[in-house]
Amino acid sequence: MTLSAHRLTVGYPGRTVLDEVDVAIPPGLITAVVGPNACGKSTLLRALAGISRPGGGEVRLDGTRLTEITPKQLARRIALLPQSPPTPAGISVEALVRRGRHPHQRWLTPWSAGDQEAVDAALTRTGLTELRTRPVDRLSGGQRQRAWIALALAQCTEYLLLDEPTTYLDLRHQLDLLNLVADLNTVDGRTAVLVLHDLGQAARYAHHLVVVADGRIAAAGPPAEVLTENLVEAVFDVPCRVVPDPTCGSPLVLPLPSVAHLPRNPVEEQR
Repeated sequence: MTLSAHRLTVGYPGRTVLDEVDVAIPPGLITAVVGPNACGKSTLLRALAGISRPGGGEVRLDGTRLTEITPKQLARRIALLPQSPPTPAGISVEALVRRGRHPHQRWLTPWSAGDQEAVDAALTRTGLTELRTRPVDRLSGGQRQRAWIALALAQCTEYLLLDEPTTYLDLRHQLDLLNLVADLNTVDGRTAVLVLHDLGQAARYAHHLVVVADGRIAAAGPPAEVLTENLVEAVFDVPCRVVPDPTCGSPLVLPLPSVAHLPRNPVEEQR
């Protein structure tokens, strides 16, 4: 099972977002895509899911161009959770999650026990069982995000692509989500690709990093090899120190603030 892009170019009238990008997603691992705002991270994820059509190059799944795979067949293998998806008015949490089973439905085939098991499991793993009858538009931002993640889980795909999934989540629920992705990888064997902004979380949870900058791949590989002080400053324009995380040894990026912007200590000033 391999998912890869070859000389991929994606853009819009008057603007190229990704320019001849080559990237391979290691199967059976967690990949984090990082980079500054508007660098092409979300566009790359959408292209890997077959949503954004390339203006040049191609994306392949197990050697087959995505353009040669029907949308329904592709949806059985790749699930994409985009940023801030629109929520249908009045739909309940369970009804939303049930939509994740659409790729597995056939004409005139009734809803099966297997479909319901997939929905129940997705609700349980995202902590939404007690909210299954609640309208999605009455949930908090974090609960709504988890409902969409549950939909992606119910799709039961080999690949799970999440675009900034920790948005709207507090720290506890961010960690719960990332732990869930780790479990899906180690227990279920799913390949996950996440767009993340927190470099520390990306380094801690991902086996593989893809750094995007100005529509190109600036670096790719294991976090310990990719996250260097020179790369962070070059890509993010932030001076930093990179030290081992004391809890797990993964790279920890510590930005270096200007002394002029550090908070004052009124006690020291009075001395």
